[in-house]
Amino acid sequence: MQKIIIDQAFWDLFPDVKIAVMTAHNVDNKDQNVPNDLIQNANEIAKKWVPDDPISANSVVKAWRDAYRKFKTKKGARNAVENLLKRAKNNKGVGNINPVVDVYNSVSLEYAFPIAAEDLDKIVGDVHLTVAKGGEPFTPIGEDEVEEALPGEVIYRDDQDVISRCWAWRDSARVADTDETKNLLFYMENIQPERDDDHLAAAHQLEKRFHDYLNIDINDLTILTRDNPEFVFAK
Repeated sequence: MQKIIIDQAFWDLFPDVKIAVMTAHNVDNKDQNVPNDLIQNANEIAKKWVPDDPISANSVVKAWRDAYRKFKTKKGARNAVENLLKRAKNNKGVGNINPVVDVYNSVSLEYAFPIAAEDLDKIVGDVHLTVAKGGEPFTPIGEDEVEEALPGEVIYRDDQDVISRCWAWRDSARVADTDETKNLLFYMENIQPERDDDHLAAAHQLEKRFHDYLNIDINDLTILTRDNPEFVFAK
């Protein structure tokens, strides 16, 4: 058994954050019943979250930008959900990738929360959401050059290296989900307490779409908080 653990150093910065975590097992990422227009419709729905210009004037984006000012980040780093919403707003929305990615991207767009999906079988030891000491290695998706986390940067890491830099900005190539991935770990953060109901609804929608479109039952949805900072998962 392994865990995802939210370290005290993180709670010292963000005591009110809630993180939905869950796993999916025996995934078949091919030939599923995902509607062809699921992601296109989600791109349109996403526009409701960012009606104002500039995009930083919208509450969802502003909240994440304010959060990123509380820790050291790589220049230009933005939360993943801002990047999705920006593309939708500019009519350059996310396209179809594969069934699993399309499902969780559709939920991320429609509910305006970042969702990460990591390959469970590639995770080494426990996963920690923590504050970097500095120098921890990270290889981003689509690149070969190894980067290093900055001192004070919020990161997800396992026992091998960083699996997500700048909190929810970019994921590691090593643990990224692919067409061949069979088992997945999901996490979805909410930094706005007034959106707790939306956050829970998004988590349940992810469960429902995995059931309806991918024939996968997710039964271990857990909301991590300062008072409940650990989630046990099995490969």
